[in-house]
Amino acid sequence: MPLKEELENAVQQNFQNQWKVREGRIVPEATDLILGSDAVHFDNATLLYADLADSTTLVKNYDWYFAAEIYKNFLYCAARIINDEGGKVRSYDGDRVMGVFIGKASNTIATRCALKINYAVIHIIKPRLIKQYPSADYDIKHVVGVDFGEVRTARAGVRNDNDLIWIGNSANIAAKISSSNEGYSSVVTPQVYETMNDSSKFFEGKNMWNSFYDREICRQLYGSSWYWPI
Repeated sequence: MPLKEELENAVQQNFQNQWKVREGRIVPEATDLILGSDAVHFDNATLLYADLADSTTLVKNYDWYFAAEIYKNFLYCAARIINDEGGKVRSYDGDRVMGVFIGKASNTIATRCALKINYAVIHIIKPRLIKQYPSADYDIKHVVGVDFGEVRTARAGVRNDNDLIWIGNSANIAAKISSSNEGYSSVVTPQVYETMNDSSKFFEGKNMWNSFYDREICRQLYGSSWYWPI
């Protein structure tokens, strides 16, 4: 079949096929859905994006292998912490990774995860970076964005080359706030802050989160530079 005809048929089917949507009880793998109009719905899911800050400058100004090692170490630590906290890693996108948390206390767990990622950057990655490259003037920075709400996931792409896509405001907002440049390593929406347990909100009676208005994305948020020891 000529490529143009194949594309026309695929697009027509995607627009016309009736969606089959089921309620999510677990976070699916890509293989749990078919490439057709098949989706899983979650009334409430917490989406976390861990984003390596200013990676464009990193790639531009440093040797490729140095940048690759920063990428690998950040993504490895973030993904392992997400998994260790009971979340599911469902997407890598260049310099960032996405985790999905469902169930009771998902906001508390995801925010604790964000604080643990900050610990890993400060106390695991940075000391070893300085030891390996003592003359490097690079300072690794990151932002973890967390939002919560209704979301659906579907499988998109072509045969043998596809992945899950996540459709919902929480997915878009979590990704967007992970690019915040207000100086916080963890950034959450008011919905997350208001529903997470005090264990992820206070340390010895002191609030670990500050309310701020992000002018770039025009949204009230909460930010923290605290960490949670691993």
